[in-house]
Amino acid sequence: MTAKSAAAAARATVYGHPRQGPNRELKKAVEGYWKGRVGADDLHRTAAALRRSTWRQLADAGLHEVPTGDFSYYDHVLDTTVMVGAIPARHRAAVEADALDGYFAMARGTQEVAPLEMTKWFDTNYHYLVPELGPDTVFAADSAKQVGELREALALGLTARPVLVGPVTYLLLAKPAPGVAPGFDPLTLLDRLLPVYAEVLADLRAAGAAWVQLDEPALVQDRSPAELNAAARAYRELGALTDRPKLLVASYFDRLGEALPVLAKAPVEGLALDFTGPAAAHLDALAAVGGLPGKRLVAGVVDGRNIWINDLERSLSVLGTLLGLADRVDVAASCSLLHVPLDASAEPDIAPQIARWLAFARQKTDEIVTLARGLAHGTHAIAAELAANRADLASRAASPLTRDPSVRARTDAVTAADTRRSAPYAERTLAQRARLNLPPLPTTTIGSFPQTGELRTARADLRAGRIGAAEYERRIEAEVREVIAFQEKAGIDVLVHGEPERGDMVQYFAERLTGYLATRHGWVQSYGTRYVRPPILAGDISRPEPMTVRWTTYAQSLTARPVKGMLTGPVTMLAWSFVRDDQPLADTARQVALALREEVNDLEAAGTSVIQVDEPALRETLPLRAADRPGYLAWATEAFRLTTGGVLPGTQIHTHMCYAEFGDIVQAIDDLDADVISLEAARSHMHIARELADHGYPREAGPGVYDIHSPRVPSAAEAAALLRKGLEAIPAERLWVNPDCGLKTRAWPEVRASLENLVTAAREIRDDLPTGGS
Repeated sequence: MTAKSAAAAARATVYGHPRQGPNRELKKAVEGYWKGRVGADDLHRTAAALRRSTWRQLADAGLHEVPTGDFSYYDHVLDTTVMVGAIPARHRAAVEADALDGYFAMARGTQEVAPLEMTKWFDTNYHYLVPELGPDTVFAADSAKQVGELREALALGLTARPVLVGPVTYLLLAKPAPGVAPGFDPLTLLDRLLPVYAEVLADLRAAGAAWVQLDEPALVQDRSPAELNAAARAYRELGALTDRPKLLVASYFDRLGEALPVLAKAPVEGLALDFTGPAAAHLDALAAVGGLPGKRLVAGVVDGRNIWINDLERSLSVLGTLLGLADRVDVAASCSLLHVPLDASAEPDIAPQIARWLAFARQKTDEIVTLARGLAHGTHAIAAELAANRADLASRAASPLTRDPSVRARTDAVTAADTRRSAPYAERTLAQRARLNLPPLPTTTIGSFPQTGELRTARADLRAGRIGAAEYERRIEAEVREVIAFQEKAGIDVLVHGEPERGDMVQYFAERLTGYLATRHGWVQSYGTRYVRPPILAGDISRPEPMTVRWTTYAQSLTARPVKGMLTGPVTMLAWSFVRDDQPLADTARQVALALREEVNDLEAAGTSVIQVDEPALRETLPLRAADRPGYLAWATEAFRLTTGGVLPGTQIHTHMCYAEFGDIVQAIDDLDADVISLEAARSHMHIARELADHGYPREAGPGVYDIHSPRVPSAAEAAALLRKGLEAIPAERLWVNPDCGLKTRAWPEVRASLENLVTAAREIRDDLPTGGS
């Protein structure tokens, strides 16, 4: 096919779409089902209606091919586990008794069984359920969901493309099941898994699928020759099948690197590649491997992870170059639109001129359709759209919102001395122990306590003007008093105020810093039914006034025990926001760090003896390619130290991380120079404690003993067993006792029982220490 005919054949598509609905209808229906207020049939009807609405909206916008199978009640990797029949032994009875309840048991656990481990989907804030596999795993195809959703779309008269997690990525994301030797490699199960994929592909072809997309994002990471050979074998075997649809193998989030020639040579009909950010290198890499003659290329030129408008002329230039490298070039976002909010036009609080800089899922769909039309029919066909796009890009570049000379002068003045504590840890720990006088195995929580309906109502009433600021503060004070009283009664050693005034740990601070924009409806799925509203980092950052001092000092006035000041760290403020794309992340991180440094210093001046600066996203934001990591870790750890470097030796600095793989950033954790770190460890059975010990981590640590992403109440015996495991790696004088994460998503009855059991476990083991617990 010539470049001219390839252009004329250009079509628009996407890999996936937000699942929740415009008013988070899916979240409400699923949580209603869990609480017994919504029946299974009603839940299924709500889900089906949301799918139909999404597909129709995409088709009406001009997409030529809609994705199916990307919808999920909880997580698409868990859906893949069901599709291939890899149900853990502990969940089989529940799944056999009721498929839907069993599905949610794997996701959330029950009082009887623990859920699957949960961790981050590559370098995003989306969490997936980790498959558990072993040498005895028996796979069995169950394509009911995938076939059913395809038939729903086809019944609407749409061209539909099922989307599946690819077999190689599925195995690379998996972990050895409990009881399986840690060295077991799930990839050794590939030959056992491929026939199951073959069966699913045959089922989809029989149901009417012309194409099926197999997502292989794990191949954008550094991969060994054995892993690359496994990918080559997988697609050689799947490509050789006769009873299958055409195969589109998709990657995203970064460049394929050494995996590109493997997939380019594979006997599949198409590749979908990311052409944004670091993955823009695909343009030259494709030319270097001779292009994709005879294949379909789906070009992800619209950023599916950030919310800024596309530079349409630049994208058309990229697409024009690609026309000579493939038989057919289609236009898409760089990845599923799952990672952005639904509709920027639903944001009344953002000024219309600024709103024109933003593209959420619906606006990105329009950009994709515009680019496909321009590619197929020439720039004259989209002349008006190009002119408006140029004006909007220029408006943003020239806006005074984006640049504050005083902020830039402050960041330019930062020196290395600003990023170092005034004393080494050995001196600091003596000063802190004398000041705090804590027992061995001190107990604490991560920060937030349950966000009750009353609290959400109070915030809504304040926004709507139904109550004034004085009444709102009275309600918050009452909640803080309750939280402090409970912690004292339960016997917790280092308290928190519970964060009742904060709807979200990033948005709360973003609303109090210049340079950020907040959304009203910009919800993005984090995991299951947990949605967040990432703020938008639009300009230079500064702190007009203190943000947390009032509530921390109020809480401290209620107790003689230390109350932690609670802040969200600079890397997490970036990772859980939509960041600027017009300057290096390191520059933005330094601006945020300086604003937070002011807050840390004000907390200390107000008498706060323990200050926690949370960085749960430090690992999440780690670049997918090893070559890109040292530069990131250098600025990320510097930003944390810049935030905390100004306090006195006797002020104890904590940090917190959760739900990620920490083993490859232990040195960076050490480089933060925090006095205490708390980490998720319950679902991973204290694995991080062993990793810290192997590294020789010299400071204090609290690997979590209470999995807060499950409704289960862990017994005191369970918590004690985990603590004993922790003590095998971390000496008692440096071990803290805490949950995995904040408690805002849990209900008060669960929290009370779980924390009481946590304190009981700590006291039991304290009494068994050689010193007699003194």
